[in-house]
Amino acid sequence: MKTRITELFGIQHPIIQGGMHYVGFAELAAAVSNAGGLGLITALTQRNPEALANEIRRCRAMTDKPFGVNLTFLPTVSSPDYPGYIRAIIDGGVKAVETAGNNPQKWMPMLHEAGIKVIHKCTSVRHALKAEAIGCDAVSVDGFECGGHPGEDDVPNFILLPRAAEELRIPFVASGGMADGRSLVAALALGADGMNMGTRFIATQEAPVHARVKEAIVAASELDTRLVMRGLRNTERVLHNAATDRLLEKERTLGSALKFDDIIEEVAGVYPRIMQQGDMDAGVWSCGMVAGLIHDVPSVKELIDRIMAQAHDIIAKRLSGMLQA
Repeated sequence: MKTRITELFGIQHPIIQGGMHYVGFAELAAAVSNAGGLGLITALTQRNPEALANEIRRCRAMTDKPFGVNLTFLPTVSSPDYPGYIRAIIDGGVKAVETAGNNPQKWMPMLHEAGIKVIHKCTSVRHALKAEAIGCDAVSVDGFECGGHPGEDDVPNFILLPRAAEELRIPFVASGGMADGRSLVAALALGADGMNMGTRFIATQEAPVHARVKEAIVAASELDTRLVMRGLRNTERVLHNAATDRLLEKERTLGSALKFDDIIEEVAGVYPRIMQQGDMDAGVWSCGMVAGLIHDVPSVKELIDRIMAQAHDIIAKRLSGMLQA
């Protein structure tokens, strides 16, 4: 399938693996790229730029296909070594970067001078237009359904994607609620040039996370996510578990007096315990409503091949069959 996204990143299928904390390691990124999509290493999961450089080398040894790096710019007082991370990306020969979080404008010249294509994650049309204005090559438009941080506008993809198509000139992919060939065809019909999948890729054989994490996603329905940290304007969609209940109870009890320090036990430093050790109630963790569409744990290649076969079947048979001669 040929779209502006496949041409931009030099990939076979218009499918991008989202950057995910303690999930986006070389094993998963390489598997996605080898299957024809664009795999992403999550930079800030690596403890420092030297570790990221090593992870890029590991991925390079596993695939000769294009892969990228996700780099989230956090609004923190003590920032990570962003110049070091970017240097590791450039020196590693990576040609695709997914940025997220704060505005990446100050880093754009360095990335573009190295021939790197930048796709920025956005949760609103206004943010997507800003990304276009500062020179991003593409955007990932995240609807309210998505796992992680959906923004504060609460606009689902059935509205957000066609609005983005009305306003943007650069290519964009749909993120949030993406799981199969139906998702891909719907995204294309609404104006996107491909799709970004996060939660669906966690439930694959190559995802380097504990089996309990994959089992929890398969067992979950579309009703099993919750929104936390709304009062802090840092809304996150997470899978319902005991930690979620603890956090939500604190939010109810403290109300407008809630501060981040009040919930730090549920949100800070919990991902290694959950993703690597399978301690499922250690804290809250990002998961999309799309869990309701996830029923198995295939290999990445099986998943992507299945998505593309289903998409082709929908377009060539079901939809074309509806057209009258």
